[in-house]
Amino acid sequence: MAPVIHPVRTTDDMPAATTVVVIGGGIIGLSAALVLAERGIPVVVLEKGRIAAEQSSRNLGWVRKTLRSMADAPLAIEAERLWQGMAQRTGIDPGFRQTGIMYLARNEAEAAKHQAWLASVAALGLDSRLLTGAEIDAMVPGGKGKWYSGLYTASDARAEPTLANTAIATAAIAKGAIVVENCAVRSLSMAGGRVSGVVTERGEIACDQVLLAGGIWSRRFLGNMGIGLPTLPLAASVLRTAPMEGPTEIAVGASDFSFRKRLDGGYTITQRGALYAPLTPDHIRIGLRYLPMLRAEWANVRIGFGRPFLADMALARRWQSDAISPFERVRTFDPAVNSGLIAEAMRNLTAAWPGFGQAKIAQCWAGMIDVTTDSLPVIGGVDKVPGLTLATGFSGHGFGTGPAAGQLAVDLMTGEPPLVSPVPYRPERLLY
Repeated sequence: MAPVIHPVRTTDDMPAATTVVVIGGGIIGLSAALVLAERGIPVVVLEKGRIAAEQSSRNLGWVRKTLRSMADAPLAIEAERLWQGMAQRTGIDPGFRQTGIMYLARNEAEAAKHQAWLASVAALGLDSRLLTGAEIDAMVPGGKGKWYSGLYTASDARAEPTLANTAIATAAIAKGAIVVENCAVRSLSMAGGRVSGVVTERGEIACDQVLLAGGIWSRRFLGNMGIGLPTLPLAASVLRTAPMEGPTEIAVGASDFSFRKRLDGGYTITQRGALYAPLTPDHIRIGLRYLPMLRAEWANVRIGFGRPFLADMALARRWQSDAISPFERVRTFDPAVNSGLIAEAMRNLTAAWPGFGQAKIAQCWAGMIDVTTDSLPVIGGVDKVPGLTLATGFSGHGFGTGPAAGQLAVDLMTGEPPLVSPVPYRPERLLY
C-alpha cells in the first residue's frame, strides 16, 4: 500500500504547443516546473500515472548535507536554503523541520568513516560535529545501544514527501504551469536536428525544450532512442508507525536501521543497511559497470530473482510513436514490500531503543530507486539530442536535493548562471 498523496487539481487539457515539456511528475520535474513558471516560461508537465506516485512519495523524507560527497554537497546546501523558504513560496507547509540528523557508529571503523567525511568537507564550514556515546544517550534518551560515537548535523532536516510534492505542484500550477496526469510520453519529435516536440498517447505537443525527469523509467525512454544510461533498480522497504511517544525529533541512522519523526506523530523506519535488488535483464546487460560498487556494498544488497525479471522482460525496449509504450502498460511501479527487511528494521531498532517495541505498524510500502554507477545524478543536456536535458538517476538522494536539482536543470536549459557547478552531474560521464 503506497503512501497517500494529498491531491492536486491537474488538468486533462493539453495545449498544442508550449516552450518546455517536462517528462515525469516527481519532485525533480515538479520543482523544475515551478522554477520555469516563476520565470514566466510556459511549461507542461506530463506524468504517465499520478504525480509523485513512485519514489518521490515513498522515500524517507530526509533533507541532509551529512555524508554527501564533496562533489554533491553544494547542491544539498542550496536545496536546504530552498526548503527553508518552501512554505512561504508555495503557501503550503511541506513539513520541513530542521530538527537535525544523527548517524551512529558502533565501532572504530564506522567512526573513522565519519571522521574522514568531516575532513573531506571541512572547507564548506558545515555545522556537523562528532558526538561521544554519552552525548548520544543524552540527546536520544532511552537507548540500550553502546555507541562508539556519532556524527550530528543540527541544521539537517526532514520534510513530508506526501505534502511536499503537493505543495510544489500546486504552486507551479497557480503560477501558470500545466500538469497533465495519466498521459505518457512515447517519444520525442525532431526537426532540423533538434527537439521540436513530444509524442504522447493523446497526441503531439510542439515545444522548444524537453526535460526528462523520469526516474527509473529514464533508462528505458533513452534506450528507445539508442542512448544508454546506466541505472539499475534497487528497492527500499519502509514502514510508518501510528502516532507514538518517541525518544527524539532528531532523525537517526545506524548501520542497520533508521528512524525519523513524522508530522503526524508517528515514525518512518527502514532497514538502512540493506536494499533489495530484484534482478532484471539490465543486471546482465550493464551489471559489470557496477562491480566496484557491488564489491564495496555486497553485504548490504539482498538479491532476488523471479517475477520482476519476467515482468521487465515483458516490457518493450523498442517501440514506435504510434504504438502503446511501456509507460502506458505500467502507470505506477509498485514493488512488493520485503517483509524480511521490515522485520529486521524493527528488530534492530527495538534492540537499540526498546521503546519502539510498543510501536504499532500503520503501513508498509516499497519504492524503487534508480542507481547510477557513481551514485550521482545526471543533470544536463544531451549532446546527441539538442533540446533534451536530463535530470535523473538520483540514486536515492532526489527528494532532499529535489528543489535545487530542478532549478539547476532549468538554469542549464535556459542559459542562466547555474545554481551550483554542474560538472559533477554532466551526462557525458555516463551516457553510452
